[in-house]
Amino acid sequence: MKTLKLKNEIKKIFIKHGLMNNHASICANALINAELVGAPTHGLSRLKMYCDRIKKKVINPKPKIKIKKISSSITQIDANNSIGFVAADIGIKQAIKNAKKTGIGLVGIKNSGHYGLSGYYAEQAVKKNLIVFCFTNAPPAIAPHGARKSLFGTNPICFGTPTSSKVPFILDTSVSMINRGKIRVAAKTGKKIPKDVALDKNGQPTTDAKKALAGVQLPIAGFRGSGLAWMVDILSGVITGSNHGGKVKDPFDDFTGPQNIGHLFITIKTNLFVNNYNNRIKENIQRIKKLPRIKGTKKIVYPGQNKFSRFAKNIKKKINIPKKIKREIEILLN
Repeated sequence: MKTLKLKNEIKKIFIKHGLMNNHASICANALINAELVGAPTHGLSRLKMYCDRIKKKVINPKPKIKIKKISSSITQIDANNSIGFVAADIGIKQAIKNAKKTGIGLVGIKNSGHYGLSGYYAEQAVKKNLIVFCFTNAPPAIAPHGARKSLFGTNPICFGTPTSSKVPFILDTSVSMINRGKIRVAAKTGKKIPKDVALDKNGQPTTDAKKALAGVQLPIAGFRGSGLAWMVDILSGVITGSNHGGKVKDPFDDFTGPQNIGHLFITIKTNLFVNNYNNRIKENIQRIKKLPRIKGTKKIVYPGQNKFSRFAKNIKKKINIPKKIKREIEILLN
């Protein structure tokens, strides 16, 4: 389906479920972007889940979002159980505004929900020539080091910077060995997951996706990854006044109340300490790209390059929608 037509249909679905016109546009843009950058696990496959949560009244389609100025650089946002896309869009725009004014922007958001890809918001800041960090927590999926019960989410860490070229440097990664969305897809299709990425409920390694969902995911780099997941839980949950420590509800399975996810955005002017940042980052990237390559590596790329290439390629094509998701869209429209 052509991108514009699909985006309009997704927007209609959100309006049908009570969102205001501008909020529906924000949501549709974010979901379509995920498809275009090659991250369908954060795209249309989640549309029904968002609509289900609105129907169950655990997402507020018409939130009264409160924005509190703490200082010229710092802002707190109470999203009033808004859908995460809307809360995050307001938050990153406020962080950009703060940084442009003072050099640094810090925005903490509470009472929000799942906001999709962190890199989507980071790119907005990078386009304004800012360095950016994005943090958000998630439902329990990872066991703290030494435990066999999940508590931390896959808690993504995102960093972005201008590069002096049109292709931004965007590192957007979860702290788990595998994206939870990929496990969900594998469970639905009956496929195996890779070895050494998850344990079953008894603490035994498993390649069975359903057993992995009922058990725990393993963090990257052992205890170091566990520490990073903990750090993100503190930065996005504890400090913002949001749920933390395993209290974020699973958006697909738990409709007992709002998720109350937290987000933290940090934006920084590139010229705070040096006036020639663009030249310095360009030199940094070129130096790394010129390093001798290992066998089989055509070129060294920085984080965000491949995603940018996928977007540029996919924007020219129709978005391929799996039959199951296409049927879900048809039902939601009618």
